[in-house]
Amino acid sequence: MEITFLSVLAVGFILGIRHAIEPDHVIAVSTIASQSKKLWHASLAGVFWGIGHTVTLVIVGLVVILMKNEIPEKLAMSLEFLVGIMLVYLGVRTILSFKNIHIHIHKHGYDGEDHPHIHSHQSSGEHDHKHKHHNTTYLGSVFIGLVHGLAGSGAMILLTMSTVKSAGEAAIYISIFGAGTVIGMFFFTTIIGIPFVLSEKRRTVSRTFGLITGVISTAFGIFYMYNLGFNEGLLNLWL
Repeated sequence: MEITFLSVLAVGFILGIRHAIEPDHVIAVSTIASQSKKLWHASLAGVFWGIGHTVTLVIVGLVVILMKNEIPEKLAMSLEFLVGIMLVYLGVRTILSFKNIHIHIHKHGYDGEDHPHIHSHQSSGEHDHKHKHHNTTYLGSVFIGLVHGLAGSGAMILLTMSTVKSAGEAAIYISIFGAGTVIGMFFFTTIIGIPFVLSEKRRTVSRTFGLITGVISTAFGIFYMYNLGFNEGLLNLWL
């Protein structure tokens, strides 16, 4: 029995890593990683996303399992729809943040010669509040993880109930699954943060990457909501 449960936990851990790289998760966290100036900032954004995601799954999952109930389909799909709204918001915010970066070329004279220097400025003044910006970024990652955890709690509960036999085992299983998502997202945000960090001093390239990330997030969010509303029948449940 013990060996069987350990095997179940191992599978849960692997499923957690796989869960971390689902398209909506990847796109959402990419918008935050695109704002990172250092690689470890991007990595921590993924860790905090995983923490928020796991906290929601554990709390909601255990409450529903202990009550021996299921999340209503209408509520579950509405929470999924919330993910689409969040993706659009993150995408638009990312686009606007990179559109606010202005590049100026200044010439300074040294030894009778003009030397051009390129300076980038952000109209929002975020460069004067780096510590506050990073804290806000991590809080944003936690919030995104919480929303994704709410949206995925229905499927997680069904998976858990079909895998384990007690609330205690369920708590352990969901926690191990969550640990897998934290590690998976840590590695992914580290990888996706590399091009943004390397291009940080090349403002045109960095701006292009950021705008592409924002457009993808916005477009995917709209598609996500459209698919839920029409193909999955959410509008019929609402009406």
